[in-house]
Amino acid sequence: MIEQQLRALGIELPVPKTPVANYLGSKRAGDLLFVSGRVSELRGEVGTDVSRDEAREAARLTLIDILAIIRADLGDLDSIVSVEKMNGFVRSSPTFTEQPYVIDGASDLWVELLGEPGRHARTATGVAQLPFGAAVQLEMVLGLSQSER
Repeated sequence: MIEQQLRALGIELPVPKTPVANYLGSKRAGDLLFVSGRVSELRGEVGTDVSRDEAREAARLTLIDILAIIRADLGDLDSIVSVEKMNGFVRSSPTFTEQPYVIDGASDLWVELLGEPGRHARTATGVAQLPFGAAVQLEMVLGLSQSER
C-alpha cells in the first residue's frame, strides 16, 4: 500500500543514507520497527534562520529520507501497517513555539500514505541544537505485519 501511495503522490525515494556513527538505521523487535533519529538536510534555527513553513517541508522531506532507509532495511515498505509513535525535534529560537505545526509536515505524510493507521502518538519538542545544525530531527516506532516475521 505505501509503495503504491508513494507512486500516486509522485514521490521517489532517494538513495538511503547510511548512519553517521555506530548505530542502525532501524531495528526490528517482533512486530515493531524502531527507527533511529534522522536529521533534515535543512540547517538553521527555526524562528530566526528558517521559517516555520520551510521547517515543515523539511520534516516531510526527512520522513521521505527515512522511508528510503526503511525500504533498504526491510526490502519494501508494504510490511508497515501502522505508525505507533513519532518524536520530532525542532531546533528552535527561544521565542519559537510552533513545533507541532512543523512536525505535522511528517505526520500529514504518514496519514497520506496509510490513512487512519498513519495517525500516531507524537511528541514535538523545541531544542537548542541538533546534530550538524539541522533544523529538524525525527524518530519513530512503526507497526509491522505479523506475516513478515
